[in-house]
Amino acid sequence: MMKSRSVQVLLILAVLAFLLIHFHFLPCSNKVPMEEKPSPIHILILSSWRSGSSFTGQIFSQHPNVFYLMEPAWHVWVKMYQNSAEVLHMAVRDLVRSVFLCDMSVFDAYMSSQKKKSDLFKWETSRALCSPPACDSFSRSDIITAGTCRTICGKYPFSKVEEACKTYSHVAIKEVRFFDLKVLYPLLTDPSLNLKIIHLVRDPRAVFRSRENTMADLQRDSNIVVGSQKTKGEMGPYNTMQVICKSHVEIYKAGSQAIPSFLKDRYLLVRYEDIVRDPLARAAQMYRFAELHFTPELQKWVHNITHGKGQGAQAFDIGSRDALRVSQAWRKTLPFQKIEKVQNVCKDAMDLLGYRLVQSEEEQKNMSLDLLFVQNFS
Repeated sequence: MMKSRSVQVLLILAVLAFLLIHFHFLPCSNKVPMEEKPSPIHILILSSWRSGSSFTGQIFSQHPNVFYLMEPAWHVWVKMYQNSAEVLHMAVRDLVRSVFLCDMSVFDAYMSSQKKKSDLFKWETSRALCSPPACDSFSRSDIITAGTCRTICGKYPFSKVEEACKTYSHVAIKEVRFFDLKVLYPLLTDPSLNLKIIHLVRDPRAVFRSRENTMADLQRDSNIVVGSQKTKGEMGPYNTMQVICKSHVEIYKAGSQAIPSFLKDRYLLVRYEDIVRDPLARAAQMYRFAELHFTPELQKWVHNITHGKGQGAQAFDIGSRDALRVSQAWRKTLPFQKIEKVQNVCKDAMDLLGYRLVQSEEEQKNMSLDLLFVQNFS
């Protein structure tokens, strides 16, 4: 009896040992799957120079769940400035894709091998590069100004850019160097990306007036857009505006009319004038589109930065200002003769995007804001 019971115990132990070994060495694919980390959401703010895109980019940059870069393709255009914008489209697209995937080795082709984080164009406008793990001086929930970040966080190595990017649920890029939405179709159909496009436009008359104030800063870019010969002379600035306005027309048509299935719910048109007239509502709209929560802290920041006293005169300045008044400054400072020329080269864009033409200098000064906009995009 004792022998039989011992044999039973040994058999039970043998079976338990077999089961333990069997389940321990099962292939990973047969194990209960671990909870996967959600795939990042990728946001491309697509715009043109002097259209309020730096401010709009900050709406995303200051969010604690967003890794943001401002115009990374600047490096492509600086390195390859002798080419046209169309020729550079592919290089810009490849760089943007790599950034979305947090592969920052793409910058090796455009920057020194001894590069630091501070060599990245306008790095200090990215809250993500001013907080851990890219900089230890602030927390992720802090609202961080570019000036403060530049002073404190510039010494960190370039490797921190990629390290930081990989820790965020959203990657956002603001870019002004795409002139055709179809160029982005490979990114929209790429299974490794979850891309959403915010197309930001602004009244061409306001863009023109702002470009006049920052002409030297934009000269190289203008030369790439239209060619150096077409930027010269009295019509030079209007030639550039014509190309920019045409690109907005084509992008809007591709994004909203007879769109391919992969673009459904992934394109949003936003007018800068609508943002400054109702900042909280438009910021909330963009956050919903990007699947981000609009925190009370961010609501307060958006209100304060659009209801200040600043003039917004400097290129890339994103400090507090009276945003609505600044957006309409062209009506008091731009001569009507120039307004007529801008309206002539940008008429199709203005008609399509809901900007009313003004017919006289008196109308320019006195037309109400509501009458300036003939269509509301919501």
